[in-house]
Amino acid sequence: MKFAYIVLAALVAISLSAAASTVVLGTVQDAFSTLCIQAKSLLPVTAMLMLVMGGVIYAAGQLLGAETRARANVWATACLTGALIAILMVVVAPPVLQMIYSDQGTIGCEVQ
Repeated sequence: MKFAYIVLAALVAISLSAAASTVVLGTVQDAFSTLCIQAKSLLPVTAMLMLVMGGVIYAAGQLLGAETRARANVWATACLTGALIAILMVVVAPPVLQMIYSDQGTIGCEVQ
């Protein structure tokens, strides 16, 4: 019975690997273009949510005891720092990627 399961698992693995090998992979330039587009569309939303979350955590911490207030200040600071880094990534990443891969053509980073 165990042998049948092993054979079945091997057949499934072989069929999945054969199907995966037929997928056409894009170039590195296409991958960076997709990464840039996704970052420009996802990171601003994440940054805004982290700003709001940092404010809520800070306000909630002010209502609690001294030890919890100190921890809430640390968490709120971490949220604000994360939001700042996300905004910097949105602003700085496209020019840096364009500078790195300028000899291979342009990297489209426009959100459709």
